[in-house]
Amino acid sequence: MSVAPADFLDFSGKAVIVTGAAAGIGEACARAFAAAGAGVILADVNEERNRGAADLIAIDYGVRAVPVAANVASDADCGAIVLRALDEFGRIDVMVNNAGVTAPGTILDLDPAEWDRVMDVNLRSYFVLTQIAAKAMIERGIKGAIVNMSSINSDLAIANQVAYTASKGGVRQLTRAAALGLAPHGIRVNAIGPGSIMTDLLKSVMADETGRRKILARTPAGRVGDPAEIAAVALFLASEMASYITGQTIFADGGRSALNYTVPVDGD
Repeated sequence: MSVAPADFLDFSGKAVIVTGAAAGIGEACARAFAAAGAGVILADVNEERNRGAADLIAIDYGVRAVPVAANVASDADCGAIVLRALDEFGRIDVMVNNAGVTAPGTILDLDPAEWDRVMDVNLRSYFVLTQIAAKAMIERGIKGAIVNMSSINSDLAIANQVAYTASKGGVRQLTRAAALGLAPHGIRVNAIGPGSIMTDLLKSVMADETGRRKILARTPAGRVGDPAEIAAVALFLASEMASYITGQTIFADGGRSALNYTVPVDGD
């Protein structure tokens, strides 16, 4: 019996956790899964904004969207996120590790405390949440999916973002190792490596002409990406359409990672 592609993207009756869900890529991921019928746990340190995002998602898609105030740098908070999902839905089908922070600094001047802060959010929380969520899936016989938010900077480095760059490289390798460890349980683990995406941070950069031209000069597609385009990749990776994909990082970057030169920008 053939199955239509749309059927693979039906998440009705499933439960999804998204961290860093109050805005940007995280909110877009929560929306994508909600639109596909899933119940969603939105976890974020910004309690007010997160609650607003959850309320709008519930209204827009008619699903249960539950906000959870949490700092993923805390192991206890990570545990609380998973417990809340189990209390609300009785199951976890998809874990989207998306929360992330940056800290300007080179190898010569970055404060070690800032290094630790970035690693705690960007890498350690991904390990902790993957471990806890995977155990919950295994206990319930759920062949679920983990989607980690890496970055183009898992491969391409930025001198004054040494902590962020290192953390995202770590996410890429964590994804591979976790995929191998969870494959016997039918749990797939993949990552997404976004390029320049129109988040709140990038909006301020794009508002400056010099910054805009710098971004576009390294983007063959000639534009920045939208958070919804990253969310679409997350939805695909978590779906049965990607049933034979695990341990991979999909770079959604407008061609940037393939580029070894800069490209002309309109007006040059």
